[in-house]
Amino acid sequence: MDLSSPASKKLIIALSVVVPVLVIILYLLPKNFTVGEEVYYLPMLNAFLNGTTSILLVAGFIAIKNGKKETHKRIMLSALVLSVLFLLSYVAYHALTESTPFGGEGMIKVIYLVILLTHIALAIAIVPLVLISFSRALSKKFDKHKKIARITLPLWLYVTVTGVIVYLMISPYY
Repeated sequence: MDLSSPASKKLIIALSVVVPVLVIILYLLPKNFTVGEEVYYLPMLNAFLNGTTSILLVAGFIAIKNGKKETHKRIMLSALVLSVLFLLSYVAYHALTESTPFGGEGMIKVIYLVILLTHIALAIAIVPLVLISFSRALSKKFDKHKKIARITLPLWLYVTVTGVIVYLMISPYY
């Protein structure tokens, strides 16, 4: 399967548009139903998935720097799977519950909002970057993969780390 084909490119573009739009729609929809207590564990699960993904991203970087291509491949696929699980959990949580407002005030609220807004913006941007990085690697276009991975890795890492930070900052208000 040629992941650099026009059909693959269209799929990457479609997912890069549909995922953020779906998240925004689910976030804005009114929640007129009762949910079980287990739903309120999803933010903690999301933080765990983000934190674990952060560790995997660093481990994958170390593996490729040490020439361990198969290890790098397995680690990065694991990071992708955890990110997809995160996205499913995140969408489920925001489809079922109202957003939790941040209760802090003053400078801590400014810091929270800066972290949150950069996290959101880069989370949207990272979707196509991750998909393109993976498609180039799976298509064995390693020179092109390496070029985009140099951009993708730090942004993906920022998104996963700030996801944990956002959770830690807002968790007292759940």
